[in-house]
Amino acid sequence: MADAAVSHIPSLGLINGQLDTQHIQSWREQGFTLVHDLLPDSLLRSLKQDALDFFPAPNTPESERFKDFSSSESFVFPSNSAAFNTVTLHPALLKATAELLGVSTLELRLTQSDLWPKYGAGTTDDPEDNRDQRIHCDYPNHSLLHPPPWGSPEAVEIIIYLDDCEACEGATAVVPRHGPNDPAYRWPIIDTPGVGALDYINDREKAESYMEQENPKAAEFRADNLYSRELVAEYQFGSVLFYRHDTWHRGTPVKQNAIRLVQNLTFTKTGLDWLNVMHAGWSWSMYRPDKLMEELIAKASVEQRSVLGFPPPGHGYWTQQTIAAVEARYRAFGIDMSAYEEAL
Repeated sequence: MADAAVSHIPSLGLINGQLDTQHIQSWREQGFTLVHDLLPDSLLRSLKQDALDFFPAPNTPESERFKDFSSSESFVFPSNSAAFNTVTLHPALLKATAELLGVSTLELRLTQSDLWPKYGAGTTDDPEDNRDQRIHCDYPNHSLLHPPPWGSPEAVEIIIYLDDCEACEGATAVVPRHGPNDPAYRWPIIDTPGVGALDYINDREKAESYMEQENPKAAEFRADNLYSRELVAEYQFGSVLFYRHDTWHRGTPVKQNAIRLVQNLTFTKTGLDWLNVMHAGWSWSMYRPDKLMEELIAKASVEQRSVLGFPPPGHGYWTQQTIAAVEARYRAFGIDMSAYEEAL
């Protein structure tokens, strides 16, 4: 198998803090775009400090609890970290995501927001370990179906980096799509552990050994067309990688005795019931004694509420009676329902 490529993803600069046609074209045609300076530096530093206050230091027994994708539910939306919640629903992030999908912000739905640490450590015998991932696409644990043809993307996946690649490594590697006849993106996307009858194996070495035994032709395809062509997202603090459910990618190892922090998000279009929320659900949070979710709903903008599934102004749900009823539910938190009343 070829070693990981050293070629890097080109980082496209922002104009007035917004995506431009180059970013959108890269995401829609190649499957990803890497940008810097989309979100406020002070907000992200506050988020990083919240995370460092919670997660154990590298190379400690406590850090072994977080060897996979986990925060023990402490950094899953909605979180006790105000910075985490603010990043999740930040207007700049929503605007960029909507532009990539070619929809309005009101047509977005949040299906994932969590923050994970990744520790630099030695080898492991765990086939599900994520330290050196096998190359894969993310759709199997987001969707009940298969992604539609390339020109009709359903979702935007996002990684927000809270460290510098030079300091801790662990860059994300992606395979760019080169047109409709690209052999790396042959249809259907099933040549990967965890799809169909193939077992889920996350560790790269073990996954590829398994593929060689179970499906030698698929293993050859992966070596020749995926690993040999991957590009590395050489991120910096605050970088944002936008990619897709059908983009081949993987996580690479973090430097020994280091910790890499990222916030991961997914936004989908409305009306796609086969795309699932990855967490317990926003309404379930309403039973929390701190009333965090109620406060968040009451203070959110119309667009931010819609991303969580709140019907937008003008939706058929809204009548004088339902507006009054919802206002009563959130009255103690100061909700403003005027936009919904004006749209009747």
